[in-house]
Amino acid sequence: MCDNNRQAAIESSRQVIVKAGTRLLIDRKSIANIVSGVAALRKSGRQVLLVSSGAVGMGMEVLGLDKRPKQLSRRQALAAVGQSALMEIYSEECKRHGFACAQLLLTAGDLRKRSRYLNVMNCVNALWAENVLPIVNENDPVSVDELKFGDNDTLAGLLGSLTGAGLTILLTTVDGLRDRNSDGTLGERIPVVSKLSDAVYKLAGGTDDANFSIGGMESKLRAANIVTSAGEYLWIADGREENVLQQILNAEDIGTLFLPSSNRLSGHKRWLTFFSRVSGKITVDAGAAKAIEKNGKSLLPSGVTGVEGEFKRGDTVEIAGPDGKPFARGLINYSSADAAKIAGMQSADVTNLLGNSAESELIHRDHLTITR
Repeated sequence: MCDNNRQAAIESSRQVIVKAGTRLLIDRKSIANIVSGVAALRKSGRQVLLVSSGAVGMGMEVLGLDKRPKQLSRRQALAAVGQSALMEIYSEECKRHGFACAQLLLTAGDLRKRSRYLNVMNCVNALWAENVLPIVNENDPVSVDELKFGDNDTLAGLLGSLTGAGLTILLTTVDGLRDRNSDGTLGERIPVVSKLSDAVYKLAGGTDDANFSIGGMESKLRAANIVTSAGEYLWIADGREENVLQQILNAEDIGTLFLPSSNRLSGHKRWLTFFSRVSGKITVDAGAAKAIEKNGKSLLPSGVTGVEGEFKRGDTVEIAGPDGKPFARGLINYSSADAAKIAGMQSADVTNLLGNSAESELIHRDHLTITR
């Protein structure tokens, strides 16, 4: 049985991100099941990008380990061992369905710097043009930061935003987000989530297995926030089911579907919101905060009450209200030194201080996005 929301998610999605978790990639048969489902999506005319966990898990299998080590260097070594073995299986399974695959190993830096971000997108588009399946993983063997805070749920969400894919599918070992019974145990599956409220976030937990993988339902909700904020759908489903991707393609009532927000972000604002690295913070008064958040206005020097950090023109900075909590970010027109000089000034005073070439806006509204 399908409903209108699920049907809409499928019909609007010409590009699909599929993420397979570590605990789904335990042997050749399970990998073959994932590739078979990807092949069905591709056969339907959709371009697919696969985010694959499993390098560390595969390395554990190759070396006969049953517990994920705590030492970073050992996890990096396992990822290096497991990645080649994993891709060999993927390559063979993809060939069975008549297409090739390619490996992309990414770090946070590849997505935070806009030029590299665009290069990643160009590479993905080129692979799709050649009918090749891109298979993406975090570059765990060399990326310390990724193993400290990264997970492939978040990576899938970021790539869903990056590519503008209409649907991101997170395959896991649970059948979706579940309600909580009064005693705290898991209750009924929630078929559709229209908004990521505080109540929804409180439902996360109990799905992490630190001995074998990282993530859990909390990371999937973070990914859902990224994808739905960008105006796209995200679907969580149990990847252990043999034909799970075919069921999703048929818009069947499985897993949990997260609906997009009403405002679709442009490509530039997606990068600004989810990928750019923040270099400093600008604090503004209540009037400026309202003008920016409610009325879509630019940030003018007159509303600035504080400047923190060191940054240069063109860097990304957070904008915080009088309570100190960030609510927006944008590309700033001034260095931190100049921003501090003109804080609180009217436009005419800024011109008198810095000359006629001075920008009237600290951050123009075209380069500013709301983050809460």
